[in-house]
Amino acid sequence: MAEQTFTLPDLGEGLVEATVLEWLVEPGQRVERNDPLVELETTKSAVEIPSPHSGVIARLHGAEGDVIQVGEPLVTFEVEQAAGIVGTVPAAEEKPARRVRLRPPS
Repeated sequence: MAEQTFTLPDLGEGLVEATVLEWLVEPGQRVERNDPLVELETTKSAVEIPSPHSGVIARLHGAEGDVIQVGEPLVTFEVEQAAGIVGTVPAAEEKPARRVRLRPPS
């Protein structure tokens, strides 16, 4: 398992920090992608941050009431595999299935 740290994302509107209102997860808990992680309060609103990964919560970086700056660690996950490119690369080039005419039909 690899560890992946999720930092506080840019919440928009020029906000540079947020206060932790309530953690919705705890260390050792398994979460799926988009599960709610934490409720944060900014100077403009309260927001719920979803999980960007599926995995197990390794560490929470901050307690309720702590102020966290944008870009600082928020949560560390233990993930089975880091995200990569989705899809496959063709092994060999295949010839086109249709024929291309060089002259217009008469």
